Amino acid sequence: MKLSDKRCAPCEAGTPPLSPAEIKKYLRELRGWKLIEGIRITKDYKFKSFPDTMAFVNRVALIAQEEGHHPDMKVSYSRVTVEFSTHAINGLSENDFILAAKIDS
Repeated sequence: MKLSDKRCAPCEAGTPPLSPAEIKKYLRELRGWKLIEGIRITKDYKFKSFPDTMAFVNRVALIAQEEGHHPDMKVSYSRVTVEFSTHAINGLSENDFILAAKIDS
């Protein structure tokens, strides 16, 4: 099953973060996402105008709210940086990769 077809599941404190091998496997399913410090993934998106930028931010917000898993986003005029890390486990979970795939699709 593709990551973008999966649904996020609640991730409780005490759940172990993904192993480096699992992270590597999931990263191969995404395009353009970078692993940072082994505990978060990030991707930059570029747009032609501020309204395009904000439309993207709003679409991401709707997807995140629907899945119950939320990214950190840095927004400027024509660029958005999206970053995922599951704070409850201080690392990456499958949810981070599911949302990244949904955003890209």
